[in-house]
Amino acid sequence: MKKIITLSLFALSLAAGSAQAAVQTIKAEVNGMVCAFCAQGIEKKLRAMSQTKDVYVNLKHKIVAVELKEGQSMSQDTVKDLVKDAGYDVTHIETVNQTAQEIKASIRKD
Repeated sequence: MKKIITLSLFALSLAAGSAQAAVQTIKAEVNGMVCAFCAQGIEKKLRAMSQTKDVYVNLKHKIVAVELKEGQSMSQDTVKDLVKDAGYDVTHIETVNQTAQEIKASIRKD
């Protein structure tokens, strides 16, 4: 019985780990954001996308993070274009395996 419980817990932890690895967030460094209105405009545009699960914008660190819904994809160029259309410049962009909230928490530690 202990083996069955142990194997079940192991299987559940593997499933949870693989679900976490499926998280995709496009993280961009953006120049030109100087006020809450700037951040709100970018956030609103990105939240309107059907692929978007969550968005985090940090003015101080000039970070925009777009977390995608499970099974959804979005190109980095799409994020760049939306940010450019809002009047700002993307200086660096990458896809990371963190949620928007994890990025927010890591920035708050700094």
